[in-house]
Amino acid sequence: MLNDKQQQKFKDRLLEMKEEAEAQMEEYKEDQAKEDYENDRTGEISSVADHPGDQGTDQFERAKEQTFYEQAREKLMEVEDALQRMEEGRYGLSEKSGEPIPIERLEAMPTARFKVEEIENERNN
Repeated sequence: MLNDKQQQKFKDRLLEMKEEAEAQMEEYKEDQAKEDYENDRTGEISSVADHPGDQGTDQFERAKEQTFYEQAREKLMEVEDALQRMEEGRYGLSEKSGEPIPIERLEAMPTARFKVEEIENERNN
């Protein structure tokens, strides 16, 4: 079980991760707002592309940004879930077995919900 100092350390780390995810999502939203004025985003004077490849590049960039947004959203959900477990006194305990998650795992992945062995056993079955 984590002591109070360790618990606070992980809470601070989770709150930092939450701020990062929220900032990434906000950045994406700002980019989406610019999407309404595509010429502002691309720097083009005309709305007609000079080259068909430009449209493909723009589409790829939008898809990439959407992926980053989804990753940030998932990270935010995981962090909020970890903070909720902390409030309920379940943080640092495996959701599968109820056993303590090794501190090394929590340091590497503060949102961890399971022990590594449990994940590996699940994959092997």
